[in-house]
Formats: sequence, structure tokens, C-alpha cells
Amino acid sequence: MGEPLRFAIIGCGKIAGRHAEQACSHGQLVAVCDIIPEKANALASQYKAQPYYSIEGLLATEKNIDLIAICTPNWLHAEHSIHCLREGHHVLCEKPLAISKIDAEAMIWHAQENRRKLFVVKSTRYNPALIELKKLLDEGKAGKALSFQLNCFWNRPPAYYEGNWRGKIKTDGGTLFTQFSHYIDALLWLFGSVKNVNGFRKNQIHADSIEFEDSGIASLEMENGVIGGLNWSVNTFQKNMEVSLTILAEKATLKLAGEYMNQVDYQLGESITLHSKDEGSANDYGFYKGSMSNHDKLYGHLVKALKDDQHPFTSAVDGLKTVEAIELIYDSIPLDK
Repeated sequence: MGEPLRFAIIGCGKIAGRHAEQACSHGQLVAVCDIIPEKANALASQYKAQPYYSIEGLLATEKNIDLIAICTPNWLHAEHSIHCLREGHHVLCEKPLAISKIDAEAMIWHAQENRRKLFVVKSTRYNPALIELKKLLDEGKAGKALSFQLNCFWNRPPAYYEGNWRGKIKTDGGTLFTQFSHYIDALLWLFGSVKNVNGFRKNQIHADSIEFEDSGIASLEMENGVIGGLNWSVNTFQKNMEVSLTILAEKATLKLAGEYMNQVDYQLGESITLHSKDEGSANDYGFYKGSMSNHDKLYGHLVKALKDDQHPFTSAVDGLKTVEAIELIYDSIPLDK
């Protein structure tokens, strides 16, 4: 069977636990790293890994790592991924891949230059209902796709942004990067690239907490002619409410809904049967919840992709497309101050 895969994690924040659990399920978690020693020590102790307090220290000591998971704040994804790629390690980067196209392209260049694989976490692609919808559209059973409506309505209280990197343009990037990039990715996966954007962005109730929008409405025209609407906000009362996607096609009308676009709300069409499978759980961080966690499915495919170049898995190119789409939306819609 060969030696077990050896994993490391850089960044021991809230999402790191998901990676640690799956790394141990599919191999061995050898090392973890965080500039806050208490965080590194806690995760290392829980999973019997070696703690490090600098990337340089980890990379200088651990020479036989098969893959390093980057779980640091958004603005550090590019720097940390590139550092690991240069040292000859495959990398799995948490979303978003980066918060600028320039950084994302640099990451891809370094992966190619060092002949390493660079993957990105796109866990929503493992929602069963979305997988069935993708297959339905690809096979043409719904006919030509005409239009869509994507609603992303979550809650993020001021406390979420206090005393950390969140909420700042240079370190966070914006609501579409941090909260809803998974669902932008889903749109691109289903319909291809964005061509034109119009709309509105406002900071309605988080003026003291964040430097960008807490709500936005965009009209999108895709390269393939599909038109649609994107409505997003972190202003829902007390809790996340929904991420829903409605699609109108020539031979079908359907809607995925629920808090994480993981349920079938309605469907009507010939020979169309999407199954509602509300599996898994959201990333629960106490006073707020993140996106749906499909890291078990993700790591199962990751292991196969490490061994087989042909195995389908979300690559850095997919991550770049999401970054480009979000940049286009932000560049096309000025923030109304």
C-alpha cells in the first residue's frame, strides 16, 4: 500500500481543524504552524503533530511533506502558497485562492515553475444536489439555460470583524471573497465566465466594522448569453438564512435552496429528478456559521488527484476564475458611500 501521505497545515485558525481531521483520516498530520504559539500547540497536541511558529522553521525542518494546507487569512494565501511551492511541496489552499488576479496568477506560475500541484478548496461542488444539477445541464436535459437568480443572505455581526484581519480591503478583500466565493464558483461551474456586470453595492449597517459592502445587487451577463441576478448580504437578522439558486431553462425550472444551496426547493421539467440530500454540516464557529463543510469528500478526491493527474479536482485555475469574476463585479460596481 506504500507509505501514508504526510500532511502539514499552515494557519491554525478555525478552519484548520477540518483539515487536520481529514489529514489524519487519509494519512498522517506531521506538522502544524501558526505565529501564535498557543494555536499551534493546541492543534499539534490534539492531532499528535509537531508545532512550528514560523513557515521558515517548518519548511527548513520537514523535508518529506506530501502536501501543505494553507489555512491562513485571505491576504496571505499567495505568499504562503508560493513559499511552499518553491520548497517543492504540493499545496491545497483554502478559499479564496487569492484576493487579486495578479496574486492568483503568480501562484499558478510558481506551481508550474516548480512542477508542483496547486489545489483550491471549493467544497460547495460536493453538494449532492449541485452535482446532479451540473450533470443535468451538461447533458442538455433541461434544454438551453436562459437565466438564474442567486441569493446569498447570511449574518455577520460586528463582533465577527473586531480585532482581526476581517473587514479590511487589503487583508479580507470583500464579502464576495470571504463569505460567498464558493457560490460564485458554483455559478462559473454551471454557466462559464462572466461577461458584463451592473448593479449596486452599499455598506448599510457595518460602517464601523468593515471597509467594503455588506450588501450588493448585481445583474450578470455570462459569456454564453445566460443572464442572471446576484443578490448578497451579511445583514440577515441573527443567523444565516439562505443561499438559493433558481434556474430557468427551455425545458425546466428549478431551485436549490436552504442555508447552503444544498436542498431542492422545487423542480419542474421532463425527465428531471434532482434529489434533496441535506448532508453534512456547516462550519460552526460559535456565534456565527460558515459555509457547508464537505472537507471529507474534498480530501477523498484530493488524495486521488495527488496520485492521478487525470482525476478531476478543483485546481488553481478554477480558483483564478473565481477571483477574476469577483474582481470584475467589484470593479464594475462602485461602493456607494
